[in-house]
Amino acid sequence: MDIKQKINELTEKINQANYQYHTLDNPTISDQQYDAYMKELLSLEERYPEFKQKNSPSEKIGGFVLDEFKKVEHKVPMMSLSNVFNTDEVSNFYERIRKETQSFTLTTELKIDGLACNLKYEKGELVLASTRGNGIVGEDITHNVKTIKSVPLKLTEEIDIEVRGEIYLPHANFEKINQEKIANNETVFANPRNAAAGTIRQLDSKVVAKRGLAMFVYTIVESEKYVSTQYEALKYLEKLGFKVNPNYAKVETLEELIKQIDTYDVLRKNLAYDTDGVVIKVNELNLYEDIGYTAKSPKWATAYKFEAEKIETTVKDIIFQVGRTGVITPVAELEPVIVSGSLVSRATLHNEDYIKDKDIRKNDYVLIHKAGEIIPEVIEVIKSKRTHQEAFKMIDKCPVCNSTLVRNENEADHFCLNPDCPGKNLNQLIHFASRVAMDIDTLGEKVLETFHDLSYVSKISDIYDLEKYRLELEDIPGFGKKKVDKILTAIENSKQQSFDRLIFGLGIKHVGAKVAKLLVSELKNLDDFRNASYEQLINIPEIGEQIALSVINYFKDPKNLEEIDKLVMHGLNFKAEEKAFISDKFKDKTFVLTGTLEKYGRTEAASIIESLGGKVSSSVSKKTSYVLAGKEAGSKLEKAQSLGVIVLSEKEFEDLVNE
Repeated sequence: MDIKQKINELTEKINQANYQYHTLDNPTISDQQYDAYMKELLSLEERYPEFKQKNSPSEKIGGFVLDEFKKVEHKVPMMSLSNVFNTDEVSNFYERIRKETQSFTLTTELKIDGLACNLKYEKGELVLASTRGNGIVGEDITHNVKTIKSVPLKLTEEIDIEVRGEIYLPHANFEKINQEKIANNETVFANPRNAAAGTIRQLDSKVVAKRGLAMFVYTIVESEKYVSTQYEALKYLEKLGFKVNPNYAKVETLEELIKQIDTYDVLRKNLAYDTDGVVIKVNELNLYEDIGYTAKSPKWATAYKFEAEKIETTVKDIIFQVGRTGVITPVAELEPVIVSGSLVSRATLHNEDYIKDKDIRKNDYVLIHKAGEIIPEVIEVIKSKRTHQEAFKMIDKCPVCNSTLVRNENEADHFCLNPDCPGKNLNQLIHFASRVAMDIDTLGEKVLETFHDLSYVSKISDIYDLEKYRLELEDIPGFGKKKVDKILTAIENSKQQSFDRLIFGLGIKHVGAKVAKLLVSELKNLDDFRNASYEQLINIPEIGEQIALSVINYFKDPKNLEEIDKLVMHGLNFKAEEKAFISDKFKDKTFVLTGTLEKYGRTEAASIIESLGGKVSSSVSKKTSYVLAGKEAGSKLEKAQSLGVIVLSEKEFEDLVNE
């Protein structure tokens, strides 16, 4: 047997052994035999590197060392899921789906407590693995993911496909890692999720290989190209060689759904990994576009969060924080306790009414949990343990600048109205640089606090003047030339962020990420925003009176305009991305797409419409000009017919385009 053939044979045997052991949980060879195969393969690859396969199983051992992680733009955004916390909210979700379509089923899957990852395969070979990042742009972690033994480097079919799943750390491996850290007098990981996140960002893939990460794959990007339901997608993923969590089911009624959730709630207590809920999805893929999306999450899916554990602790103090809009938030400083695997020492108390409703007082004994397993929350006061605690009294002065606070009628929050309040300004800076806004990844909260305390930044435009203080920044303890270079490079790169992210980052009251996108779809540049009238704004779909007035007031404020002029001088992107434009055939025409299109993908059809001057909307109304209906069109088609909106088949759409 020649060397190349021997390497190929060993590769095949090891790949099959990995699949049997890590995917099917059914090992067919002993550990000793596996180690012998791997040792022989490594020896041959070292002597004959020209015959090493592109995705050799020897990659599972690691050894690649990176300087840093490269950015990766996701072909399809990695959205997050909305959450529900009880059966009433599950029922509400179910009824919302039923309003859109009477004929549907649901899938239920365990929600793994790890970190999301996107895998890209070409001709069946793994070519790219990336983190979720901000949902639009993640980081290339291919060399680390290749060390995860449950991730196939080669699929059972030579296809081009992208899939997504959750990287996690099994309990046994988590305990082993922490025991090693204790032995080395190192800080232990708080929980398996933190350990997994810290591991996957190691620059040395050998470290990753030793820690024993695993991955469950749960979805196919653009699934409709391969299957027609989510249930079929999970079966197909298993066929391709992926490890799919075995605890999934298809349900047809609300009663079945709730019963299945109860089953998972019992099951989770004996699993070898952490799970914090149940992912519920509409099973039929062709219904997704009709049901629709919000800016952050699909409306056809949600995550039921298991009831969190309740822990007793004491309220040491109640302090106050100033948000970027000037809102004052009371915060409970707690006696530190471990809740759902991590240390908790603070919990937000929201506002004065929240505290008075629960009658929370300094030195009270309280029960806390993590709302949605994420945010610490005070559930109730243990009044049987109360002694002589004084009743809570809301402050009337800003805790940072001492300005008099204002509480408007019919609002629960108190506000600091001082435009120069340092606390307010710091939070504006943090929001602007955050992942969901301008995504200046090296300019995190702690770094901004340091720069703010040293008076290098007090307003957004100061961020883009930091280059002037390069030498001073390098002298700050814990920084240095390399770190400052990374910060300044990230700041410079942020100038190219999209216009809608910049508008969101400015922190205009009531303008969230979705609203910013809606505004930028109509107001294409800075002059459009400065000159926008109330009537123009109110006519943008989903823009109400409150948002319209907030935008107008923001762009009338001289201080805001002065700040924007500085950002323009620094070269930030105050212009919407131009779509390819061919003609104005569809000028002032609004299209809604529904059902499964055979000849065109939805993205392609939308691009054609926009290139001819038209607009694409997600909902049907009297203002809709045409509805382009594919196969199995749902409620949008029915609504169009009831409103007398023109409905086009694909053939009619093509004829209209080619006229």
